[in-house]
Amino acid sequence: MPATQLATPGQIFRHPRYYHDATGWHTKYLLVLASDSDNVVYRLLTSRAHARPETPPCYHGDPYPGFYLGLLGGSLSAKSWLDLRRQDDYDYRQFAADLAGGLLTPETSLPHPQLCAALDCTANADDTSRQQTRQMRDQRAQTGCD
Repeated sequence: MPATQLATPGQIFRHPRYYHDATGWHTKYLLVLASDSDNVVYRLLTSRAHARPETPPCYHGDPYPGFYLGLLGGSLSAKSWLDLRRQDDYDYRQFAADLAGGLLTPETSLPHPQLCAALDCTANADDTSRQQTRQMRDQRAQTGCD
């Protein structure tokens, strides 16, 4: 199955076992930004502002760059930001397995204009790799962002 059918840009997924520490497993939400047959480019959501502004929504400064998403609703009842710090891609095969196994569950999707702005902001973030930037710019064009 093509990656784009599994990981549509703009989809937000819940991962209840994203990382483990001394207190146990922690849930994270992730936004799919682009995908191909090898990788899914994504960024994690956070509800911790940590000096990330709401206006302008795209912030590349210190200490924590982010993109303000606002109140998304459902289980995402707090204000949310995309964490624009470096993030490795999700291996496509692992993403597919986690989705099929119920480890990843779709929560919601961003509206088209907000997805376009998030793609632009994330593609231009300092910690975004060149390959990720290329994939997100290609995705912007395929999505019909202006």
